[in-house]
Amino acid sequence: EKRTTTLIEKNGYHDSIYINAAKIFQSIHTKKPKDRILVRYGDDSLSPMLTFKDEYCQRVSYELAFSALKYQDLLEEILLDSCVYSCQSIPDELTSLLVVMLYDLQDRKFKAREIFGEEEPVAEVQKIERYLYSFRTKLAAALARCRIRHDALSIEHILPETIRKQEQRTSGLPLCVWINTFKISLQDVFKDLKKKGFTRVESVSDFNCYTYCMDQHCHDVLVFPSCLKEELLNLDLFADCKLLLQ
Repeated sequence: EKRTTTLIEKNGYHDSIYINAAKIFQSIHTKKPKDRILVRYGDDSLSPMLTFKDEYCQRVSYELAFSALKYQDLLEEILLDSCVYSCQSIPDELTSLLVVMLYDLQDRKFKAREIFGEEEPVAEVQKIERYLYSFRTKLAAALARCRIRHDALSIEHILPETIRKQEQRTSGLPLCVWINTFKISLQDVFKDLKKKGFTRVESVSDFNCYTYCMDQHCHDVLVFPSCLKEELLNLDLFADCKLLLQ
């Protein structure tokens, strides 16, 4: 049976990932002047207590939190425009969870979450999920109105141009992968990658589809094309933490 480190991301995540992402977002969300506050967040004076099951859960939790941060204004606008935020009393301490889960819901095109594998459900996540999903039609309509107001084909086009250009540059950067030499040798990594159809080349300039190269300065770091991220994370080498994405 093939094991993977990822779920199909458009299907959603386990409850623990939403909880951790909400705690991270609570610490980093943009605070607005008192006279402009329309969406209220709970107290963030204490450092969040984060518990991650593995490296994948940690990475995805941070990615989800920073995605919500990037679109915070848009997500708040959707909540207010749809009247979802005001039509039922949501405790301020759950607002970060509401925003994080709204980002994920719209990213899934407002489809129901499908999670495989066993994990203890979290009551707060279950509550917010049912609440958002019950208003999915209003939320989708509010998102559509936002796109029309901004004349945007997608939510990415609502972002400032400087951020969009920065993201384009980032998405094209090669992926750096650490070899966990406590669990596997360099030669065994080469053998395993070769079996999976990867070819080692001399440098980044030689990249072509399923290729990789050694880092010029670190003997335990491999470099892959950015387009291979999903394929890499589905390898047993990552599931066993023998390779770690930088």
